[in-house]
Amino acid sequence: MRIAVIDGQGGGIGKYIIERLRKAFGQEIEIIAIGTNSHATYSMLKAGANEGATGESALIYNLSRVDIILGPIGIAFPYGMLGEITPEMAKALSLSNIKKVLLPLARENYLFPGIGDLPLPHMVDELLELLSMEIQKRSGK
Repeated sequence: MRIAVIDGQGGGIGKYIIERLRKAFGQEIEIIAIGTNSHATYSMLKAGANEGATGESALIYNLSRVDIILGPIGIAFPYGMLGEITPEMAKALSLSNIKKVLLPLARENYLFPGIGDLPLPHMVDELLELLSMEIQKRSGK
C-alpha cells in the first residue's frame, strides 16, 4: 500500500505520523512525503518516508499514485497552514476519490465540535487504528 503523508510549515506533524507508521507497519507500506515546502519534506524523509516531493505540482501529480492520504485537516482548506495550501492543492485533494484520514487540529479559526481536544499522540493512535482497518479491508483479511 502506498500512503501519502502531506504536511507543511516545519513538517513536525507529518514527521510524527511517519515515525508512528514505521513503528506500526515497518516496511510493509510505502510512504510518500509531500511537503508544501522543502523543510517539511526533508523532516518527513528523515522520519522514514521512502520518497519525498515538494509543492503544489508534486501534490497534484502524486494524488493518482497513492492509495490513502494522511495529514492535518489544514491541507484540505485553501490557504490552510498559514497560506501554504494553495486553492489548487485544496481543490485537487477535495476532488480526489482517494480515502483521506485527516487529523482535526483546531487551528486557523476552525473549531470542530464533537471531537474533543485530543492531544496529537492520541489522534495519531486513532489514525493508525483507522489505517490498520483500511489495510485489512483492502487485503481481504
